[in-house]
Amino acid sequence: MPQINYNSFFSYLKDSPFAYWADILPTQIEKGLCEQRYGDLADWKKSLAKLPDVTASNIILDSEVRIGEKNDCDDATREQIKTALQELVPWRKGPYTIHDIYMDTEWRSDWKWDRVLPHLAPLKNKLILDVGCGNGYHCWRMLGAGANRVIGIDPSPRFIVQFHMIKHLAGVHFPIDVLPIGIEDLPEKMQAFDSVFSMGVFYHRRSPMDHLQELKNALKPGGQLILETLIIDGKLGDALVPEDRYGKMNNVWFLPSVDTLLSWMNKIGFKNSRVVDVCPTTTDEQRMTEWMKFHSLAEFLDPQNPNLTAEGHPAPIRAVFVAEN
Repeated sequence: MPQINYNSFFSYLKDSPFAYWADILPTQIEKGLCEQRYGDLADWKKSLAKLPDVTASNIILDSEVRIGEKNDCDDATREQIKTALQELVPWRKGPYTIHDIYMDTEWRSDWKWDRVLPHLAPLKNKLILDVGCGNGYHCWRMLGAGANRVIGIDPSPRFIVQFHMIKHLAGVHFPIDVLPIGIEDLPEKMQAFDSVFSMGVFYHRRSPMDHLQELKNALKPGGQLILETLIIDGKLGDALVPEDRYGKMNNVWFLPSVDTLLSWMNKIGFKNSRVVDVCPTTTDEQRMTEWMKFHSLAEFLDPQNPNLTAEGHPAPIRAVFVAEN
């Protein structure tokens, strides 16, 4: 029966340079997946358990995330898979194709990956951390780019269950895990990862400088940071701090200009900090779908002026920053 299981990860930890993490991680996982804290978690686990065992004849992770083919199972089994997956709606990151089921998620996360990929240090045989990874879509793409092991972290239990659904369907042998913790739960000054990704997280952190320091602490000397976040047009020193909501989100704290964020990165001690991509977010990239039936970007913008959010702030522009430790 499919379930959330970290036994293989704990086996890996025992022989890793940070085996000490195994002393505290079980308690962290238990806290992150506490059914008393998250009332829907028990039902989500039941949906995970409904997934059948189907061997995927083909798995593609480099150009997309495609697991299995239509002929791997009959129509009734495919419908069983789709029903279980849809019980975890909303699916925000993707898309995934599972035995010919196309999961058209809220975000075209593959577009973001295409913008990021040309600027990455080689991931082949590397240890990667993806902070705030959601259901783990980009983690799979990192594995497809040759990473030796990918560790994602995200405190949302819905995303954890979604990840384990995908991992069950792909095969649990893959060296990829998503842990129900935040970056503040990592051991201090791990200096363990060849690359650390923080994509779509920075503006949700109350202290941007603390987040930058946490990212730096996780990196090996010489390791690469990939930071993707919302920014504003402006000069050095400019930053938007919404007093209330931004795009109807109440957990947006800092939207700096490009030069402001570069200066913050330099102050923390990152080397060769640079911006490699700036791109407005469109309603083609983030939108309502069958797999995300709630309001999305179109409803977060001013209906009379799509260059503004519903609150009158500049509409979302996302930028990718790269630096070395």
